[in-house]
Amino acid sequence: MERNFSASPIMERNFVVNSTGVLKKVLLCRPDYIEIEPIDEISKSWYEKEYEINKEECIKEHEELVQAYQQNGIEVILIDGKPKLKNQVFSRDFGATIKEGYILGNFKETVRKEETKEYEDKLKELEIPCVAKCEKGVFEGGDFWFLDDKTIAIGTVDRTNLEGIEEIRRQIERFGYEVIAARAEKGNLHLDMCFNVVAERLAVACVEVLSQDFLRVLKEKKFQLIDVPKEGIAKHYCNIEALGNNKVMSFYNNKKVNEKLEAYGIEVIKISLNELLKSGGGIHCMTFPIIRE
Repeated sequence: MERNFSASPIMERNFVVNSTGVLKKVLLCRPDYIEIEPIDEISKSWYEKEYEINKEECIKEHEELVQAYQQNGIEVILIDGKPKLKNQVFSRDFGATIKEGYILGNFKETVRKEETKEYEDKLKELEIPCVAKCEKGVFEGGDFWFLDDKTIAIGTVDRTNLEGIEEIRRQIERFGYEVIAARAEKGNLHLDMCFNVVAERLAVACVEVLSQDFLRVLKEKKFQLIDVPKEGIAKHYCNIEALGNNKVMSFYNNKKVNEKLEAYGIEVIKISLNELLKSGGGIHCMTFPIIRE
């Protein structure tokens, strides 16, 4: 049974209208309780080495990310992590934002499910309406991309399935959106690990792991692709954040991608990021957009 979401005056506000407009407001979570949970290929590799993540360094890196956003005119809403929720720093994944409000996802991994209420409560406090919910299938925000103002690609990689995509499609088609499934090789966690829209019709992507159907769509929409080798996925080379106005938030060790972006005329804001990456996510994973104009 589909859920009905009643209209309200707040729904007249514009929240996120595409992937590349000017980013104005984001929601981040402090990494105070971060630990390595072996729920993806990256974190598994560190877990198997019995590596103990350096929380102080993670906090320092996260603070640098917050400051970089603020220095670029972006308002940052910070929430405190909870001791049991080791991956809560990856705020992107609980859902997604569209122009009309937000979509509440459904985590695949049990260890992340309790994050949902924390974020749901926060968005209620911020008076952001929930316009769709994934309840029967699974959907995580790292798989969500606007290709243009009305075309949304949702990755079916490891954490989102076709049932979840269909649930979302049925609930937001009333707003005029076309939702397509974007397949990629399963071991790559989320679509944002191997594909990232950085400017209008420009994306960083590991072409090797994306499906031919999705690549065909990108070609039809006249995207240019900065290709990333497969070994760059685990190093988070694609996991960066578009700030709008041809600016991108990246990290210093992402040298080749940064150089290619700059060759396209993109201004690259770089931060120090190393320790946080060992838990399986990067800049894009840690950033939930609230307003993007």
